[in-house]
Amino acid sequence: MDHAADAMRTDLMTITRHVLNEQSKFPEARGDLTILLNNIVLGCKFVCSSVSKAGLAKLIGLAGDTNVQGEEQKKLDVLSNDVFINALISSGRTNVLVSEENEEPIIVEASKRGRYCVVFDPLDGSSNIDCGVSIGTIFGIYMLKEGSAGTLEDVLQPGSTMVAAGYCMYGSSCTFVLSTGAGVNGFTLDPSLGEFILTHPDIKIPKKGKIYSVNEGNAKNWDKPTTLYVANAKFPKDGTSPKSLRYIGSMVADVHRTLLYGGIFMYPADKKSPNGKLRVLYEVFPMSFLMEQAGGQAFTGKGRALDIVPKKIHDRSPIFLGSYDDIEDIKNLIINGH
Repeated sequence: MDHAADAMRTDLMTITRHVLNEQSKFPEARGDLTILLNNIVLGCKFVCSSVSKAGLAKLIGLAGDTNVQGEEQKKLDVLSNDVFINALISSGRTNVLVSEENEEPIIVEASKRGRYCVVFDPLDGSSNIDCGVSIGTIFGIYMLKEGSAGTLEDVLQPGSTMVAAGYCMYGSSCTFVLSTGAGVNGFTLDPSLGEFILTHPDIKIPKKGKIYSVNEGNAKNWDKPTTLYVANAKFPKDGTSPKSLRYIGSMVADVHRTLLYGGIFMYPADKKSPNGKLRVLYEVFPMSFLMEQAGGQAFTGKGRALDIVPKKIHDRSPIFLGSYDDIEDIKNLIINGH
């Protein structure tokens, strides 16, 4: 027996323990955020389990069919949405919820209200389920405005006022990446324990990367700076090696790779989508929050992504996020009007 390895296994930093440790640094903390995050983690475990069975869905009647009791089986994105709404409301710590799946915000009933607003995309990239590509859940957490009873205004805040953000990626392993405003940490689900274990402590994105990530199918609609940036990534004029193109088409997977390996992820505005395609509240903000916390940048083409003040809950924005130097390069091209 390898006793040294067993000793290591007994000192596993679980996500719950990590969040409690963070909480202990703030004597005034009441543990509300810890409880809320625990419920989000539980929702992610449930969705992870459901996603892993998705390939069998048609075989065993999980998606959009009617079962023998005459009950309609829910498609995975609808199921995930219900799971997160229930997990968030039952935490007793939320007030206003915004989901990608719901047209209107959800105002939590008075008896179950708390101090937090949560914005989330329950299953980002769900169109990729059938081909086994990594998909994920994205979330951001706001504190209720002082003296507010919980209204739409509480979630129409700039991303810079978020208190926490993260995502859970359901792929070859189930990975939960979280920031509560003091750096970024990554946890991997150990199926034998049913616990998320700290596997990527204090993630720092490399200052410059060798990868660019963009849907080149939209190239004919791009503006000049984006076209120039990509041309320069492929054919650098300064004698450096060209960048590699990596594009999965699932935001969680593309951003996760960018966070770990560096480089740039782009979803620019173009002639077809002049406001960009990604939604501000539950896609752009949480990912930008994580990038900045990891030492990178997030830029809209006009300014810092976290400074946007959304007017509606499903507003969209262009986004360039990733390594600090790579974002500087695209900024220079845009600012210099090339």
